[in-house]
Amino acid sequence: MIYQDEIKCNKELYDNLKVDCQKCFGFCCVALYFSASEGFPTDKDAGKPCINLQSDFKCAVHKNLRKKGLKGCTAYDCFGAGQKVAQVTYGGHDWRTNPGTEKQMFDVFLVMRQLHEMLWYLTEAFRMQYDSISQEKISYMISETVRLTNLDADSLIKLDLVAHRNNVNVLLLKTSELVRAKARRGQKNALKRKKTIAGRLNFIGSDLKKLNLRGEDLRGAFLIAADLRSVDLSGADLIGADFRDADIRGANLTNSIFITQAQINSAKGDSNTKLPMSLVRPAYWDK
Repeated sequence: MIYQDEIKCNKELYDNLKVDCQKCFGFCCVALYFSASEGFPTDKDAGKPCINLQSDFKCAVHKNLRKKGLKGCTAYDCFGAGQKVAQVTYGGHDWRTNPGTEKQMFDVFLVMRQLHEMLWYLTEAFRMQYDSISQEKISYMISETVRLTNLDADSLIKLDLVAHRNNVNVLLLKTSELVRAKARRGQKNALKRKKTIAGRLNFIGSDLKKLNLRGEDLRGAFLIAADLRSVDLSGADLIGADFRDADIRGANLTNSIFITQAQINSAKGDSNTKLPMSLVRPAYWDK
């Protein structure tokens, strides 16, 4: 089965889903919409190159992004979609030397990014799932998703991503319920009163240090500037949670569910923050 061996070798698979800007054509610096209020250089329309993107597709201020307050740039993660589109879908032919291909390349990148994000979550689910039947279903979905990433540009643009994502979400949710139930075993739910914004849990600026958040469902939660110092988040589902400026110094995220590099990059941590083996500790965190 496709990727079965890679699934067993987590490091190799996770490496394929990590950013390699040297092999990309600056897609994230062009294809995306930028908002200065979200930590980007300036407001920028999708399809327009960032003011700092150079002719060789490198960032002119990459080494000073944090000093310049460009948190949006340091937090962004394409899950390796950029190099996949550049080197596989288009065989190393970039949009600057091939006029007329820009829009298609950017559209393909947006599709690929979503597929690679799904691959990340599925790989995490496979790692955490201990039910053999569920593992087999997840393995199949990983194989199918990988197959989709290898389609040609026209086919990628025509994909029904909503339908595929729905199928993926069924497996992710089942894994989440299983892992969270195990983590919560013998303890009560700590979040009895839940305030929401647009259906998402609202903990913006909240002090959560004294709460037992093991096995909690924090999917999509607003954790912006929340105080999570030394909190144990084992078994907590963090898919889509907004960690911008959340204080996770000393927190334990080793066994958290569906945490991504982008979330970690946007938070405030230190050498005592415990991370899953699949993630990298940001160099700009407190020592």
